Order: sequence, then structure tokens, then C-alpha cells
Amino acid sequence: MEKGMLIIAEKPKVAEKIAHFLGDKVQKKYESKIAYYEFERGGRKIYVASAVGHIFSLNECGERKFPAFDLQWVPAYKVGKGSEHTKDYVKALETIAKKADVCVSACDYDIEGSLIGFNAIRFAAKRENGKRMKFSALTKEDIVHAFEKMEELDYNNAYAGETRHMLDWYWGINLSRALMDAIKKAGTYKVMSIGRVQGPTLDILVKREKEIAAFKPEPYWQLFVERDGIRYIHEKEKFWKEEEAKRAQENTRKEGLVENVVVEEFKVAPPPPFDLTSLQIEAYRVFKMSPKEVLQLSQNLYENSYISYPRTSSQKLPPTLGLKSILEKMRGVEGYAKSAEFLLANGLTRPKEGSKSDPAHPAIHPTGIYGRMGEREGKLYDLIARRFLACFGENAIKESTKVMLKMGGERYIGKGIVIKKEGWIGIYGKYYDVEEERLPPFEKGQSFIADKIIGEVKQTQPPKRYTATSLVKVLEKNNLGTKATRATIIDTLFKRDYVRNASIEVTHFGMKVHDVLTKYCPEILDEKLTRSFEEKIEDIQNGKEKEEKVLEKAREVLAKIIDEFKKNEAMIGKGLLEEFKKSESRRGFIMVCDKCGKDLVIKKTRDGRIFIGCTGFPNCRNAYPIPSEVKKVSFVKKCDKCGAPVIRYKIGKIVVTRCANRKCTGP
Repeated sequence: MEKGMLIIAEKPKVAEKIAHFLGDKVQKKYESKIAYYEFERGGRKIYVASAVGHIFSLNECGERKFPAFDLQWVPAYKVGKGSEHTKDYVKALETIAKKADVCVSACDYDIEGSLIGFNAIRFAAKRENGKRMKFSALTKEDIVHAFEKMEELDYNNAYAGETRHMLDWYWGINLSRALMDAIKKAGTYKVMSIGRVQGPTLDILVKREKEIAAFKPEPYWQLFVERDGIRYIHEKEKFWKEEEAKRAQENTRKEGLVENVVVEEFKVAPPPPFDLTSLQIEAYRVFKMSPKEVLQLSQNLYENSYISYPRTSSQKLPPTLGLKSILEKMRGVEGYAKSAEFLLANGLTRPKEGSKSDPAHPAIHPTGIYGRMGEREGKLYDLIARRFLACFGENAIKESTKVMLKMGGERYIGKGIVIKKEGWIGIYGKYYDVEEERLPPFEKGQSFIADKIIGEVKQTQPPKRYTATSLVKVLEKNNLGTKATRATIIDTLFKRDYVRNASIEVTHFGMKVHDVLTKYCPEILDEKLTRSFEEKIEDIQNGKEKEEKVLEKAREVLAKIIDEFKKNEAMIGKGLLEEFKKSESRRGFIMVCDKCGKDLVIKKTRDGRIFIGCTGFPNCRNAYPIPSEVKKVSFVKKCDKCGAPVIRYKIGKIVVTRCANRKCTGP
């Protein structure tokens, strides 16, 4: 018998699945307290063992330096708090590898997974080369195919991953140390960070804050005629001069006629299947799931074999996936059987695809395997499954109606839209977000008598603040970060007190960090610089660039940035310290009090209950009670109706968003 083969999976659950998909008589064994699997296939011993994510981490060589560029890979348990659990995995791989003459990476097929597998092979197994299994779903068919068609190790992917880690370390560690040293020398200690993508992300948020602050609302006027609760808007839609609006209103009569009716039918094509970003956007719209939660839930669904690999940029479903076979499997899953049966019976087995592609993985899709899952996972699975089935569906047909009314000397327009044929909408159903607007039947020349004539004055609104989901979309558009890291980058900004609230607002401290960096080291916030290195990483991945050349350029650029930072360290530290002290005094800040101009903050009663009160007490007694069972409150926005804070909190599993003023009928 040949010497054995070691297959290394990224996580324990995946290792177990791979073993049972490939072997008939699989033995579960233990090495250094870690489970691994042993069986025979084709006359050869196969061992399947697992890493547990990154089991090797970057660490600087020798004593702490600044700037630090001399790095090496070491076992993660030697450098990272919270990584102690990786020690036994490293030892297990070191021992099992001695039984094998071939090592195979079966980690996730992206640059992170490729790096995890490459490091396990070269540092734990102590091999210079290895093989690669590529798969996009944890099904028996996919795993067997990946095993039988395994290739050489994907070195370029791994080198690209290594380069990204090096760059992130260079930027993140060096610049974070610079900030922390500056504020420490100024007189205090605070955990701070800034990074290669974190800086440009903060810059995007600050620019939006400045747009909002600089925004000057302008009044405009709108005119409507109304009948049976349906409004018809003046053809001009918005009047920017009050006198013009008044004249038009005076010229409007309640009695008029239908001047024209235009009815048109049009087709609506199915939506493409999900890539990760579009899934995060849709899951937030439908379920208010954060990007981070979507990433975690979709990873769980993948590891349970229910969906394909979620970290993909693709909206393509190539025929090689065996799409008809997946549809046939979905025919056996309760809740999807009827839709799958309809598609198969009508030969609808070619999907509508989007423009985005990914060389590593197809669009996210169900595998046809279905089992028990948690409530939130079940919701996300249903969204993915229905979107997948819908993309095979027939075009929907809608009918639009536009009616033109002549009311005295003015024209008014009514628009309606109805679905004539559901097509794919019948499959996607409850997740389709456009409601029908029905108009009563009209004929050209018929009389029209309005119930009332309405004039309204409104104001233009400032740009909306980003949510975590809309920010992920912007980062993807600007090629900042990766599909796997964007949610974590945003989360870090919250942890550092640079931003707050679901509708992301930059804190005073976050603004100060941005201000000092803009003044003294603007390159740290420059998205063009960050994007240029992302492009270089892609070039390494495609074999067009060498890792060391990119790293050399990065060291050169960063050394200049740090040199400039050092020259201004005292001023940077002083500015950060001043704002930090203000921020500490404003801890629990909700918004500026609309009664006296001081701060509304979270306060505690003597028995531990929280409420919103004014720091101007006792001169100002503005306060808002909060339900006694609530322990944490976040500010959403200022109420449009009464000016009080709109707050969000949890009671059990229910998330409540409401105006803190209980007498207000606002949200």
C-alpha cells in the first residue's frame, strides 16, 4: 500500500463531512485531543484532519520596533490572545503529516482559505508543495469530484493572501501603534486602531457627516387633487417659488376632465441569484440582518451542506453545477416543491444571471439538501432558496396606467401599476418589494370631480447616513476590502468608538481622529492608495505581479507616512487627548437637548433603571422614561414630528424602535 494522503480542511465540521463523503468505513481517531478521520480509498490510506481557521499568525521578528516590517509566521497560539485552542490542532497536523507523503488543501477556495491551507502544509506538515481540492458546496458529488480532479496547490492565491495579511499588518499595527503612542505620550491610554481599509472607510463616513452638516434645506411646494383617497399630483411635481404654487392652486378647479389615458404593458425579468453583497443588502431590507450576521448565518448553512459557498462575488450559475439536478432535489423540499415542479415541467432550467462573476465560486444557491436549522438561519435559507428558484422563472408582466387630468387651467397626473402575470414574482413572493398602485378605470374625455384640492409645503432632505449594509455596498463599489472582511472592518469602527448607531453617525472622537490624520497624514485615509494595493493583490493572484515587489513598495510608502506622523506626534496626541476627555464626559450621549442646547444622555436611577435625561438638570428637566426591563438603548435619529430622540432597544427577542416621547405619534 502506498504511503498515506493527508487532506486538511479549514474547520472540524467540514473535515468530518469530507471524510464520510469519500470513505466507506471511516474510523474516527484522536491526536493531541483533536479528532481526525482515517479510511482507505483506491488502495491508499487517507487521513482527513482540520485546521481551525488561521492556525498561524504574523509576528514581528525580535523585539518590538517602530515601524515594524520584519515579520514571520508563527503558530497563532504563541502570539494571539484567544488563540490558545489552536495549539492542539497544530500538534495534531504535525503528527499526522508524518504518515503521509502527499498533503492536500481542502480549505475554502478563496485567498484566505488558500493561505490557511498553504500555511498548514508548509509550517505544520513541513512540506514545500501540495495538492488542492476545489469545491463550492459540501455535497458528496462536489467533494468526490474535487478529490478526483485535484490540482497542484494554488500558490498564487496563497501568495495573494499572504500579501494582504502582510499589508494589513504593516498598516494596522504600525499606524495603530502610532496613534496609541501619541495619545499615551499626551497623558492617557486608549485602545485605538486605524488600518489600510479602516482609514478610507472612516473617511467615507466623515464626508457624509460633513455633507449632512453643510446641507441647507430648501422649501418646495406640491399640489394635489384628491378623490376617493387617491392623490393626483400637479404635472410640475415641485414648485420652488411659493407665488407660482399659489397661482397654480388658484387656477385649479375641482371639476375637470380626463385629458388622456395611456396604458402600457411591460416585462420584468427575474432577478439574478445572490452574490454575498446582494444577499447582505436584501437580508437587511427584509429581516434587518446586519452584514456580519448574514456572513455568520450563511457560513453555518454552508457547513451544514444546505447552500453553496457564500463568500462569492458571482451572480452566475454555470451549467456544470447540474442545475436540473438541484431543481429536482428542491422538488423534494417542503415549501419549494410546487415552484420546482413548475419550473421542471415547463422546461425552465436556464437561469437569469447577473453581470458579476468570480473565478473561484458560482452564485449562492441551495444544494437541495435540507435539514434542521435555527429560526434566523431558516429565514436566510428561505430567501436564498426562493431567489434561486425565481431566477429560473418566467418574466413577470406589469401594466402601467398614466392618466392626465385637466382641472381648470392646470394639469394633474395619476400613475398606477398592477401585475398582470406574476411569473417569477409568484416564486419570490413575499420578498418582492414593489406594491401595486391601482387606479380606477378612466376613459379619455370623461368628467372628473375632485373631493379636494391640497397644497403642501415641504423641505428638501439631507443625504441619509449609511447603514452597515449600504456601507458594505459602497466599499465593494470602491474596491475597498474584501467580501469576507468588510463587515469586520465596519464592526471595528464601532468598537473603537469612532462611530455609533444603526444609522451610522461618526462620533466626536471619530471626527477628531479623522481631523488629525487629514491634517498630518492624509495618505492614511486615501482610498486611491488602498485601492492601488488591492489591484496589486489581484495581480499576484493572477500571476502578473510578485509578492516581494508589492511589499517593498508598501514599506517604502508607509515609512514616509510614519516619518511624517512622528514629526507631528505631539500635536496629534494633544488633539486626540482633548477630544478623548470630552468624549468621556459625554459618555452615554444621545443627542443635543432641544430645550436648552446641553446634552441628553443615558442616566441611571438609584435602583439601577436607565432613562434619558439632560445634563442641564436641575435648570432643565427634559427627560424621557425607558421601560424598566431595558438595559441598553441606541439613538436612531431626531424625531421628525416632535424633535425628541427616536430610540432602539430590545425586549426579549423583540427589537423596538420608537420616539422616546410617549405622547408623540411618530415612529
